[in-house]
Amino acid sequence: MSKSGIFTSSLAKKYWMALTGLFLITFLVGHLLGNLQLITKTGEEGRRAFNEYAYFMGHNIFIKILAYVTYFSILAHACIGLYLAVQNKKARPQNYAYNRPGTNSGAASRYMAILGTIILVFICTHMANFWYKQKVAETVPLHVLHKEITEEQQNPMTGQTIKQVIPIDYVLTTKGDYMPFAYVDPQSQQKMELMDVKEGTHLYDKKAELQVGEGYRDLHTVVMNFFGQSEQGQPTNEWALVAVILYVVSMFVLMFHLWHGFASSFQSLGLNHKKYNGIITFTGKAFAIVVPLLFAIIPVMIYLNR
Repeated sequence: MSKSGIFTSSLAKKYWMALTGLFLITFLVGHLLGNLQLITKTGEEGRRAFNEYAYFMGHNIFIKILAYVTYFSILAHACIGLYLAVQNKKARPQNYAYNRPGTNSGAASRYMAILGTIILVFICTHMANFWYKQKVAETVPLHVLHKEITEEQQNPMTGQTIKQVIPIDYVLTTKGDYMPFAYVDPQSQQKMELMDVKEGTHLYDKKAELQVGEGYRDLHTVVMNFFGQSEQGQPTNEWALVAVILYVVSMFVLMFHLWHGFASSFQSLGLNHKKYNGIITFTGKAFAIVVPLLFAIIPVMIYLNR
């Protein structure tokens, strides 16, 4: 096989399809473990854990390289899959007079191209709602913790103790501490900012005009507002329920895609063996059920618990 044939032959395309598929399967595991923090940890602890995870994923050089490999794998997997589906259709332009596909293959196998296309649309919309907002548009706000402190002062005229409640915003920094960001002056009731924000996350002291730290973006709140409800039961996003339903349906589609694709990848690479086929098939079907199911549970739990 020539060098060009390594990349252009039908057999080579099936190899690339299998390799990119298996890589994306490993990506799903890592992505799931990170996203589970949205429901396994609550309150400020959960918000901090998820935002620190998101920051790590976007700043670690090794993870950045893996991210570009993931983008390439998604595009390659989708393009090659559609190409193979078209080629298979061309090879058999007319259906046989007697055709019972259900006896030779499962539904997931026959509709791999359609399922894959639906998943690709989901990935694009998912990235537009979260990845694009954080990485490109930079519309995700800083991780800010709102607190109220009570300050006691003595009235010089009467000697009585006066209590003043002062709302203070603290921003979480990559150093691991919370720095005072702004407060409401009890006299004028005006918000007084202590820091300027430059380049989205860099924090500068307003008086000294020196950088004092870098803040985390609050992707956790963006996700919660996208799928969740307010304490009064009203959706923070009027399409929250629709978003949850579409997400769950997409995970159901992913389940069917993985049902055939997991074991098929090993077969395409020639790694199938009668001694291990049972284990591969069982693992693939278990993976196809458990991973999409856990992904689907996350937005449902967010919606119900907000």
